[in-house]
Amino acid sequence: MASSTSSSSTTLQDKYDVFLSFRGEDTRHNFTSHLYAAFCQKKIRTFIDDDGLKRGDEISPALLKAIEESKISVIIFSKEYASSKWCLDELEKILECKEKNGQMVMPVFYHINPSDVRKQTGSFKDAFTKHEKKFKKMLEKIQRWIAALIEASNLSGWDLMGFD
Repeated sequence: MASSTSSSSTTLQDKYDVFLSFRGEDTRHNFTSHLYAAFCQKKIRTFIDDDGLKRGDEISPALLKAIEESKISVIIFSKEYASSKWCLDELEKILECKEKNGQMVMPVFYHINPSDVRKQTGSFKDAFTKHEKKFKKMLEKIQRWIAALIEASNLSGWDLMGFD
């Protein structure tokens, strides 16, 4: 168990080496499960949400804490990633930890073109059209999600367009 340390430290007491951010319906039972298994095999402490996490309007404090307690976040962008308010909220928190704590962020573009993420085209455009209708009074939040997608898609990562 990690002991608490001073918050002035640039790195929090890391509980995880890697936090995986992904849209479960798209990648849980294929790419993400294989990546998680490979990390575990190499003894890399990896946080992955489970199917049993309670879904609600807001990300749970436990999930936010897991992001904060990770050295690296791997964001697996997939076709339906932007349709999930949870994924977009996770992305915001990940980029906040990158800025505040120097957390390394590594994007993976799984069956999605990085420019679709950056410019919100294709399935990302469709997702934001729905978000704008559903969250009419939360336009600032939607703008933060768009800014987060642009920032994350401009990071060096992996384009796995043809990977199965």
